[in-house]
Amino acid sequence: MNSQILCLLQLAFAPVGAYSYSEGIESLVETGTIDSAISLKNWLKNSLQFGAIRVEAAVAVRALRAANLGDLEALSYWNAWATATKETEELRSQSWQMGRTLIKLLLDLRSPISAQLTTPVKELIEPCGNQCNFAIGFGIAAACWQIEEEVAVLGYLYSWATNLASAGVKLIPLGQTDGQQLLLDLHAQISCTAQEVLKLDDDDLGSCSWGLALASMAHETQYTRLFRS
Repeated sequence: MNSQILCLLQLAFAPVGAYSYSEGIESLVETGTIDSAISLKNWLKNSLQFGAIRVEAAVAVRALRAANLGDLEALSYWNAWATATKETEELRSQSWQMGRTLIKLLLDLRSPISAQLTTPVKELIEPCGNQCNFAIGFGIAAACWQIEEEVAVLGYLYSWATNLASAGVKLIPLGQTDGQQLLLDLHAQISCTAQEVLKLDDDDLGSCSWGLALASMAHETQYTRLFRS
């Protein structure tokens, strides 16, 4: 178990460039929609309850299962599906960039655990080519490091929340203590969302993310920007 926890921590906080994206929070701060720790927490909580991050986490679970089975067709299908659900160019580019970086890191690391997979990592990523979504890469990495599904989903959701809380701390701005309190307040919702994601059938995958889409589109035309999305 200790080995699995350590692998999860390394995967969840791998240097894939997530810090350079705010996923629309920058434009929401500019318009005043998010202007405090409370409004940022509400945005993140609502996203966990209804938003696109739920779908992303569900795709990561399917990628993990497919990688364990060596199912290249399923990996190709879910990667294409994940790309199709991105509503803006910025969100799509973010997912591809982070996915490529994670896969490259995974290939460069010397990990004896990945040798236990029935299909080599290089073969698993071939169906996705140079446009591997981050959720797919995360799922493949979790399979390589033998991270259980529930643990992997918790790590995926928490790393997402950590990144966006950090973006909010810089943009609003907030103190570091406020940011840590926000994350602590989200623990219960992250756990609840993880359990719900694990129970979703393929036909139930969907989200209400029009707020994210509008914020992302507005970000493109901002006068000044600190983040790439």
